[in-house]
Amino acid sequence: MKKALVISGGGSKGAFAGGVAQYLMRNQGREYDIFVGTSTGSLLIPQLALNNLEKLHHAYTNVNQRSIFNVNPFVVKKKGDREYVTINYITTLFQFLRRKRTFGESHNLRKTIAKNFSRASFEMLLKGDKEVVVSVSNLSKNRVEYKSIHDYDYETFVDWIWMSCNYIPFMSLVTKDGYEYGDGGLGSVVPIREAIRRGAKEVDVIILESENMDHNKVLGKNPFSLMISIFGFVLDQIEYHDISEGILAAKHNGVQLNLYYTPTKLTENSLVFNKKRMTEWWEQGLAYAQEKFKSNSSPLPQKKEMY
Repeated sequence: MKKALVISGGGSKGAFAGGVAQYLMRNQGREYDIFVGTSTGSLLIPQLALNNLEKLHHAYTNVNQRSIFNVNPFVVKKKGDREYVTINYITTLFQFLRRKRTFGESHNLRKTIAKNFSRASFEMLLKGDKEVVVSVSNLSKNRVEYKSIHDYDYETFVDWIWMSCNYIPFMSLVTKDGYEYGDGGLGSVVPIREAIRRGAKEVDVIILESENMDHNKVLGKNPFSLMISIFGFVLDQIEYHDISEGILAAKHNGVQLNLYYTPTKLTENSLVFNKKRMTEWWEQGLAYAQEKFKSNSSPLPQKKEMY
């Protein structure tokens, strides 16, 4: 019986997913045949397929804004103990003068991916029987595409991982094979159905969002930061749709579906990469999964009223 691990998009919140995955794989001994990820999930799954949790932990607890952006469109501000972002006017003006279509650029992320996921690691995965799949949004064709590691060479697959993470219009818009691509989460935040389509009969799903938002969002005071909030709202709706469709597909195909949410809202903006907070989130994910298995031997209950 094939088992799959699916990890949603969520930017810096991927550190929390790393902690949950560590507990599932190391403490519960879960082994997976299929790994499917969107955005930050696509960064996690190659190392998880290699069971290389130490390297993954190091990567997610040492990343910062410079690891991601070569042109950073954000300025981080605080309201009380909560962080939010606003526009970097100088950067944005520079992008307009260069006639760029995005507020920022993320070529440093492409370098970071290649640094942490080597050609040797890629070859090792190809020799094994694990299937690693990342989602990307083909904006030219207006569709979501799923890219398996077994269908591409190293450089091309690293490109797909990078494109899966590029949150348009704040990160790079990438042209490949005549088409323009962006973040897989623009069309599929939680790719449960893809794991089922590839034959999984049990799926663990790590969803980098809380089931219920317990506080009001901080809306920005300018069009840029308001745009970020609106994008977040749209992605939340896509996420709810993906989960609902995934539950229906699981029931129809007799698939056991185990959902793992974040217990609280971790951040107002997942494109803020703070090493200290991400280190804390990894430990929170580990402790959260441990507590859930301690209090109940079954995975997290599915709250149908959410759907």
